[in-house]
Formats: sequence, C-alpha cells, structure tokens
Amino acid sequence: MTEHQLSLLPFYTGWGIYQQRLVAAIAPLTQEQLALRLTPQHWSIGMYVTHIVADRAWWFHARMGEGGDELTSLELWALGVCEAGVDPLHSAAELVTGLEKTWQLIQQTLARLTPADLERLVAPLDDAGRVRHAKLVEPALQPYAQMWVEAARQAHVVRPAVSLQRIIWGVLQHDIHHGSEISTTLGVHGLPVVELD
Repeated sequence: MTEHQLSLLPFYTGWGIYQQRLVAAIAPLTQEQLALRLTPQHWSIGMYVTHIVADRAWWFHARMGEGGDELTSLELWALGVCEAGVDPLHSAAELVTGLEKTWQLIQQTLARLTPADLERLVAPLDDAGRVRHAKLVEPALQPYAQMWVEAARQAHVVRPAVSLQRIIWGVLQHDIHHGSEISTTLGVHGLPVVELD
C-alpha cells in the first residue's frame, strides 16, 4: 500500500470512541444539568460542549475548508461563551447534533487525508477573513462577533501558517481538555461521567 492510499482515519480510532462516549454523557442531560458548573468561575457543561463544537467547525470548516455550508453556523457558535462568558443555553439535543455534525466532518476529512497531507500549510486568517466570518454569525451573536474582530485588530498579532498536522492535533487536544472538564463537572454533581478506558 502506498502512502497516497493510506488514510489517516485508522490512526484516530480512539477519537471516534471518545466522541461516542462524550455524546452518551451529554444526550440525557436536562437544561438544569447542562447549566451546572464546577465553581461559579468555571463555564457550565453546556458552554464547554458549545465551545468544543465551535472549535471543531472553526478549524476543519472555516480554516481547512472542509465540509459544506451547513457547518457555517457552528464556526463561531461559542462567541458569546469565549468573549463574554455567556451561556447560549443550547439544549442537549442541539449540542449532540453539533457534536455529531462536527464529528462527521472530522471523520470524513481524516478518511480522505493521507500522511503526506499533514505537512500542508493553512494560511492565517487576516482581518478581512475575520470580518467575513463575523458577518455570517446569527444576529444574537453579532455583538460578540464584533468584539472578536476588534480584539484581534487591537492585539496586532501576526499568526504563522499552521500545518494540517498541527490543526488536527490541536482540535483533538482541545476536545480532550474540555471533555475532561465536562467529565469532572458531571462527576462532582453525581452524574455519569465521560467514560474512558
């Protein structure tokens, strides 16, 4: 088998299992349970899941160009969470749908990519790109989208291009990091945790 025929998907089997277990932990939660926090200073379970969904959509769809237009609404889904600590109060069903849509995107991308693709670089998002994405955000999130654009302008940070390897690793790492926070919060409140082997 040549490198061009070798898909990346088999190397990320554990991520798929983790996805199933995260969905299983989130699906039965009520609105009150999704609002639970470890402490008042921490995000709620729902905020963490919203952030995971948005991060996946942002990197795989907005930055890598994978998937279709149905993912656009998820790209900046967590703007209020990140910019102002606002809980968007998505239901468990909405959160599970977001997790499943973004997982399908990741799975299809990993099945198509080969090890040779990992070195391909993705250019940084410029100011015009941020403005373009901010305009796609639903009306309720527009104030946060503008905060995001303005914060990036004021930061004057020039970000380097990143490889697909770095993006994939970063999203996986992000999933695990925030998934552990979700699991800890569930456990502290006596709810079933995200099961790991």
